[in-house]
Amino acid sequence: MSQSVQVAQTVSPRRGIFKRAGTAVMTLAVLGTLGGCGLFGSKPAHEPTPLTEIKQALTVKQMWTASVGKAGAYSFAPVAVGNAVFAAGANGSIVRVDAETGASTWSAKADTNITAGPGSDGETTVVATHKGDVIAFDHDGKQSWKANAGSEVLTAPLVGRGLVVVRAINNRVTAFDSGTGSVRWSYSQPATSLTLRTGTGMAFVGDRSVISGFPGGKLVALDANTGNPQWITPLSYPKGVTEVERVNDVTGTPVVFGRQVCGATFQGRVGCADVQTGNGLWARDFSSPNGVSQDERVVAAVNTDGAVYAFNAADGSTLWQNDKLKYRDLSAPLALGRVVVVGDKQGYLHFLSRDNGEFLARVKLSGAIGAQPVIAGQTLVVQTRDGNIYGFRPE
Repeated sequence: MSQSVQVAQTVSPRRGIFKRAGTAVMTLAVLGTLGGCGLFGSKPAHEPTPLTEIKQALTVKQMWTASVGKAGAYSFAPVAVGNAVFAAGANGSIVRVDAETGASTWSAKADTNITAGPGSDGETTVVATHKGDVIAFDHDGKQSWKANAGSEVLTAPLVGRGLVVVRAINNRVTAFDSGTGSVRWSYSQPATSLTLRTGTGMAFVGDRSVISGFPGGKLVALDANTGNPQWITPLSYPKGVTEVERVNDVTGTPVVFGRQVCGATFQGRVGCADVQTGNGLWARDFSSPNGVSQDERVVAAVNTDGAVYAFNAADGSTLWQNDKLKYRDLSAPLALGRVVVVGDKQGYLHFLSRDNGEFLARVKLSGAIGAQPVIAGQTLVVQTRDGNIYGFRPE
């Protein structure tokens, strides 16, 4: 998978613990498939599948490169707003670059290290910290306000509709006014004993809703004005006997396309629901560490072994799977035109045919690719864990 996934469990203070936001927790690193990769630096159970030579059937032209701070122990993904790209690094560096040229429009530096971000609507750009600090910058890159979400933040803030929506690791979602930083509303789910220590993204549905996933396999639509739940639907259910076997969190960012929202869970299912009502449309048994991507035809996802799947967006039937990238710690995929794009920890960016899953192209970057690629205008943008940002034009 694209990053180490950790499990945080509330325990007695007499056991080996550390304090985080006033809560005693124990963390267990789970890489790949709960044993598919090594724990705490031990040798992985599976070596990455070696790459085989492919015929380059797609031209991928590198347009530009830029740089920002390294990711460190966290995960940072670029965000695209029109032809602007915003990116950040763990040292608090933030840049805004032009998607066509890679030229920097502005750069800024938070006054502390950060753990999540950026989120942006083009006017307000926001990052967050392990102490729950939420730091906002204006359209010129100047800090405009600072607030606190109450706990560590690992998820990039969702910015737009006059809101900055922040998801903390304690499952509390807080909406701040994007202009002033004052709290507009908050929502929280009951705590669960065992959860993945990973960012779970959020998405807007028009001007009316914010959708996010939660532990226990639940998708929740919140009223964007009040924070009240509009619907709660189970994407999957916990299974197994032990607490680890029953970990069943929504991973990645739920993706809204047309009238459906799709997502995936760890040790659960991949599926879609009606975005207005939450009624389930289809679901398949699946375990994903980093969520899905979708377009009008396919829902693409990577399982915990690193096999790439494409499901029919209408009914969930399997269109194809490619298992030639297993155990390579893949990023979340991006469905883009006639290709599905995915990166790996060795710095390779893979282009698979959306129709049959065959390799069309491969490009080597400077470092591990942990974040999902994004599209900005006509440019494919990829950020590596060493802090480099690339703009490509597949042709």
